[in-house]
Amino acid sequence: MDHTILLAILAGLLVGVLVGVLSLYIYRQMQDAKVKGQAAREADRILNRAKAQAARIEKESRQKAKDFENRARRNVESEIRREKQKLQQQEHQLKSKEQRLDKEYRKKEEQLKEKIKEAEDQQERLTIAEQRLKDLEKNTMLQINELKEKLEKASSMTEEEAKKELKKLLEEEVRQESLAELALVEEEVKKEAAKKARYILATAISRYASEAATERTVTTMPLTGEEMKGKIIGREGRNIRALEAACGVDLIIDETPETVVISSFDPVRREVAKLSIERLMEDGRVHPARIEEVVEKVKSELFKKIKEDGEKACFDLGIPNVHPNILSLIGSLKYRMAETQNLYNHSMEVAYVAGLLAAEIGADVKAARRAGLLHDIGKSIDHTVEGSHATVGADFAKRHGEKDYICYAIRAHHNEVPPRSILDHIVQAANNFSKARPGARRATMQNYIRRLEDLESIGNSFDGVERTFAIQAGKEIRVLVDSGKITDDQATMLSKDIARKIERELNYPGQIKVNVVRETRIVEHAR
Repeated sequence: MDHTILLAILAGLLVGVLVGVLSLYIYRQMQDAKVKGQAAREADRILNRAKAQAARIEKESRQKAKDFENRARRNVESEIRREKQKLQQQEHQLKSKEQRLDKEYRKKEEQLKEKIKEAEDQQERLTIAEQRLKDLEKNTMLQINELKEKLEKASSMTEEEAKKELKKLLEEEVRQESLAELALVEEEVKKEAAKKARYILATAISRYASEAATERTVTTMPLTGEEMKGKIIGREGRNIRALEAACGVDLIIDETPETVVISSFDPVRREVAKLSIERLMEDGRVHPARIEEVVEKVKSELFKKIKEDGEKACFDLGIPNVHPNILSLIGSLKYRMAETQNLYNHSMEVAYVAGLLAAEIGADVKAARRAGLLHDIGKSIDHTVEGSHATVGADFAKRHGEKDYICYAIRAHHNEVPPRSILDHIVQAANNFSKARPGARRATMQNYIRRLEDLESIGNSFDGVERTFAIQAGKEIRVLVDSGKITDDQATMLSKDIARKIERELNYPGQIKVNVVRETRIVEHAR
């Protein structure tokens, strides 16, 4: 019984275990199926998302490719346009160059034709000269033969015997004079070597120079008293305006007692104003009419003195036959400064040094002194003449009778043209010595002076303008016009036109005041 129960229990347990295992298996199968379903659905979702993302990426890639293609097309088109513009510019340049070359070719062709014509004329002259030479040679040979016959008859010797006798005599003379000849040759070689060495030394010295320039633009002069200062100013400033207009300067009368400052870049104008004020102070009468009278008289006397100074310089240096116009320019150098060095004294110094150098190296002393004295005359010529002072001075000297080698030395003293003779190097060396000696010159202000000259030139370039003066250190120009040609309205327009031209053509700091003065003067005499 117990055994049967035990078997039944074991059978129940076995059945229970089998049922549990089967249930677990079925449950696991169901779980696996569920997981597989979820995995399949998740895979489908991932696949769908991947397809959507791939489609979006493909669309973006196509858009980017399209944009890149458009940018590339635009870049290529822009590059093509730039290249086309470059080609057009190059084509234009080539055409311009072709035209220029064609023009130069025609010019060269014309010059060649002229030279060919000159060569043909010269060849014709040479042919004629050659024929004349042949005729002369023929006649000479006939005369020589006749003389030979006469000599043979007179000396009772044949030509061969005479040659032998003459050769014997010459050999004896050569033996006696050989030593003396050798000594002379050695002396000539030494002289030539010394001459060449000095020429090389002059050439080297002429290269050692540095240019600088400065100018004094004011003159200070004392007055006899405060009363005289009031007379110079005049009622409502009419006297000082008359002085400034007549002399072309700017008079500065400030708080300094018994002193007046004359300002102008032109030293001759300053000297005229200084002498005029001194004359007026001596006379005591100061009014516009008297001022104009005194200024004209002072100018006449000053120009006469300038010419006398030029004559004195030429007399002291022993330079004859100088044109009167050149003498006036030499004398006016006395009132001009270059780099704080008086140009008159500088020119005299250059002339003396050039003469000494020429004497040392055996050159023409008078020519060296002449070229040295005249080398800077271009600086005293009116600034309205265009060109450097060396070129302007050389042209002026040539027009007034100076020889070509003197004019060339003047032109070459600042290497405007290359030196070609020892005289040119001598003048260069003397000029550089005079400038470079200690204390001779200071820093440059030449550009400032040139700007003042340009201001006056612009004012004088307009019709109806009588005179133009740059004053106040170039901050103002005073333009005096002819009242018969310019009306008040036209004077207003003229000031604007001058100002515009200054703005276009000059570079300057700050601003420049254009002061147009139109004066109507009516004079009547009571008798």
